Amino acid sequence: MTRWLQSGRRRDLCALLYEAEELRGQSLKTRLEAHYDTHIDSKSFYAALRSLREKGFVEKRTEGIHEAYALTDAGEERLEAHFEWLAEKLQK
Repeated sequence: MTRWLQSGRRRDLCALLYEAEELRGQSLKTRLEAHYDTHIDSKSFYAALRSLREKGFVEKRTEGIHEAYALTDAGEERLEAHFEWLAEKLQK
């Protein structure tokens, strides 16, 4: 597994984008905060997204004054591979 999936926050961001296909940054942050049931510092949230973009797993586009994020094909493939690995570990 590559380092990008070693962070639970990055994995969870990818999972939310996989489900929604595309989300504005604030909507993505709100969904993640609801999942964690806690406030997430904006700086660290956007740093995680930037890291995923730099690795080519998430893409960003400007939508008016908002930024929208989506998984790339590479991001989807890595998330699916991680899910398969996890599913194997959880089978009894």
